[in-house]
Amino acid sequence: MKTFEYTITDELGIHARPAGELVKVTKQFASTIKLDCNGKSADAKRLIAVMSLGAKQGNKITVSVEGADEADAAAKLEEFFKTQL
Repeated sequence: MKTFEYTITDELGIHARPAGELVKVTKQFASTIKLDCNGKSADAKRLIAVMSLGAKQGNKITVSVEGADEADAAAKLEEFFKTQL
């Protein structure tokens, strides 16, 4: 399992547009991808679940990736968070 933490820097947090883009990225991978923020957990492949986290600017989010392509998925997601959120 690969995990990393990221602090949201986007002023609006994870709102509809970046949440949709995040789901598109996660669906490219077979691995299970989980997001944890503010005591809540979400399947990163489900838009409503991602939105329900309510991640705002300054919140720390933990991304956990487990599966056959976890290394590639974790690298791609880390890049996504740094450039989009």
